[in-house]
Amino acid sequence: MKGELITAYFKDNSLVKQHLDSYNKFVELGIQTIVDRVKIIQPSVEGFELKFGQIRLDKPKIIEADGAQRAIHPSEARLRNLTYAAPIFLEIIPVFNGVERTVFSEVFIGEIPVMVKSKLCYLDNMSEDELIAAGEDPADPGGYFIINGSERVLTSIEDLAPNRIMCTREKDNTLITAKVFSTRYGFRARSVVERTNEGLMRVVFPASPKDLSLTSTLRALGLEKKEDILAAFSPDKAVKNDILLNLEMDTTNSKASAMEYLGKKAAPGQAEDYRTKRAEILLDTYLLPHIWTPSDDEKTSVAEGRLKKARYLAKMAEHAIKVAYKEIPQDDKDHYANKRIKLAGDLMEDLFRYAFQFLVKDVSYQAGRADARGRHLAVQTLVRPDALTDRIRYSMATGNWIAGQTGVSQLLDRTSFLSSMSHLRRIISPLSRKHPHFKARDLHGTHWGKLCPNESPEGPSCALVKNLSLLCEVSIGEPEGNIDEIITKLGVKL
Repeated sequence: MKGELITAYFKDNSLVKQHLDSYNKFVELGIQTIVDRVKIIQPSVEGFELKFGQIRLDKPKIIEADGAQRAIHPSEARLRNLTYAAPIFLEIIPVFNGVERTVFSEVFIGEIPVMVKSKLCYLDNMSEDELIAAGEDPADPGGYFIINGSERVLTSIEDLAPNRIMCTREKDNTLITAKVFSTRYGFRARSVVERTNEGLMRVVFPASPKDLSLTSTLRALGLEKKEDILAAFSPDKAVKNDILLNLEMDTTNSKASAMEYLGKKAAPGQAEDYRTKRAEILLDTYLLPHIWTPSDDEKTSVAEGRLKKARYLAKMAEHAIKVAYKEIPQDDKDHYANKRIKLAGDLMEDLFRYAFQFLVKDVSYQAGRADARGRHLAVQTLVRPDALTDRIRYSMATGNWIAGQTGVSQLLDRTSFLSSMSHLRRIISPLSRKHPHFKARDLHGTHWGKLCPNESPEGPSCALVKNLSLLCEVSIGEPEGNIDEIITKLGVKL
């Protein structure tokens, strides 16, 4: 009976379903979102800008030595040591002094590797006989890429869940930290509220000055009065006592004095205007970017956005105080509810975002150069497709990903059918292999049904390299905006 159920399940579901779904989501939604985030390029040419529109991906093609263009199948890419990639076309509209010129607006901007059996692949929805005719194994599930003739798989990466408060005891219980890996559109900022044994609280985030007090930060964000700060916390006695102690030790008493305090710490010795501007940039851009940043949420005013951040900081501080007084347990980093798995689509999205930024800079540079030489500003001549293609291909061929990650793209293990299936369902941890990490390597109760307890390599990678269990499915996620709408309709105040 069990065997029949598994057979029935795999009639409709593939072993690499998670990779295919993730890549398809990237192709359909992720790639357009990255382009929409840029919207307009403003080169150093007076009265000239470039506006981005729709992006379009074609099926994989190859340009032969004689200039002829034709379709290419995975089997040919393997035999001829070619990359199985699809051309990308982007609508770029030149704007001269506010007037749009929409003639021949679609431009070839580069190529992106195509996952075998994804929606962009010719093998998608082929019958068994058609697959054999195309030189493919009908039992091959796909889920990998062909780069310079080599089959390469993007191994999934396990990481702590972003935008979630994680409260733990550090440094032999002398410090309690409430951490949030605040992530928005690929930008990741580790924001922390620290509580010392004496009950004093500090805020730490990227580019922040040292020993930044919590109450001063709350005041700078808009909770100006003592009553406003106390109202942001629960009426719990332990929480109230700690906040009153921090208010007593605070040297600021208004929003202006808090901004001045932050500016002096962030840019000592600079002019007052510069100090204030620097303090505002720190609070708006680097502190909890997932809550609000001026560039992403234009509907929300600056005052409202900062108040949202202040309330979230208050929740983080409250969490740390309650853990300190043992009212609630500390969070377990190894609990699988606190983990997320980056699939092939998420990894490709990170890589494309990085490569696209280079393309945008290059187009801006080429426009400035062409104008300086008195040339006609034609969009086709400003775009160099290699700027995007080469960066993507380099990472896919070597495995060196953005943010210094290595071994992300690996040669697919074809020793046997089972070894290739195992490789396609592998998950790697970003933790260092050199350190013991005993807790991270332990088998956790929440791995039940998700990870295989037996399949893991021996040696330094033991339990840091895991494999998905046979019937485990990984969802590809949902945009935060949709969830916000649903919970707002249910009456939950954000």
